[in-house]
Amino acid sequence: MGADDCASSSSLSSSSSAAVNQTLVLLQSDDPNSRVQAAKDIRRLTKTSQRSRRHFSGAVGPLVDMLRCSSAEANEAALAALLNLAVKDEKNKIDIIEAGALKPIISFLQSENVILQEHAAAALITLSASPLNKPIIGASGAIPLLVNILNFGGPQAKNDSVMALYNLSIHPDNIILILQTNPIPPLITQLKTCKKSSKIAEKCTALIESLVDFDEGRNVILSEEGGILAVVEVVEGGSVQSREYAVGILLTMCEREREKYREAILGEGVIPGLLELTVHGTVKSRTKAQKLLRLLREKPYPRAEIEGETLENIVCNIMCCIDGEDQTAKARNMLSEMVQVSMEQSLRHLQQRALSSCSSEVALK
Repeated sequence: MGADDCASSSSLSSSSSAAVNQTLVLLQSDDPNSRVQAAKDIRRLTKTSQRSRRHFSGAVGPLVDMLRCSSAEANEAALAALLNLAVKDEKNKIDIIEAGALKPIISFLQSENVILQEHAAAALITLSASPLNKPIIGASGAIPLLVNILNFGGPQAKNDSVMALYNLSIHPDNIILILQTNPIPPLITQLKTCKKSSKIAEKCTALIESLVDFDEGRNVILSEEGGILAVVEVVEGGSVQSREYAVGILLTMCEREREKYREAILGEGVIPGLLELTVHGTVKSRTKAQKLLRLLREKPYPRAEIEGETLENIVCNIMCCIDGEDQTAKARNMLSEMVQVSMEQSLRHLQQRALSSCSSEVALK
């Protein structure tokens, strides 16, 4: 790099630093309009730039102070700026919580101002992504308010609440707190209305899978109208990850209390979706689907008796007990496809073994 290039780069860096400093000065101005404009500038500059998020880390304190003022415009601008500062920046996430942002953010979750409520829920998605923040946010009283939004909020706020609750559920103490707020009915409602292959469906099913580890969670799924059907529909039409969570929900229910849940699960037409998963699912999905199919048979046999039994025989046993021609026809079609794919996979495996054997012989020569 020549002397002119170095001078140009140095000048650009100085100019950028001066702009950051000027914005930070305006952020602490006595003029409310200047503070709002500075917050909006920070939001814009940190939207996509990781470097800018680092440069403006000194804005966290003044922005949190703006959350406490009585101006809705200032609250919205500051919250949006803090949200962008926290994206992909672990230190800023922690600093924002330590600066006292959580209390005003929680109050915004209860606001009648839709934009402020949405910004607050979105901020909690990002802040709860930090492992250190999860237990703090969980203990703050945010969880019941997020579930309340899930029940009564606007569409975007509901989606953001699902994402935030999912992040929080990863911490073991929080899953108990979430369960206590009866979140499954609104999660099922969300699952019924959203696209089954969407990210929201994925997070809903992940949350429900965590909750069915508990008796209360399983009982609500069973009693909620269309609860099991909503999960079965994700097994059939969800994303790869959603289907894995959904089959996990049904498997957990059957493993814990087979006699209580078996008929209800079979009654919602789960067999075709399970058969498809045994062919086209991930390794985990295939394993879970096969286990569930064994549990859904009329008489579960001891493990030693089913080790060598073919999946086709297990499914045939189940189909004999299914009411409804449509379900049986679907299951038979899926079984036929499963057998065909299984034969093709076996043939490929034999061909690979033959090629491997030939290669070994050539190598020995």
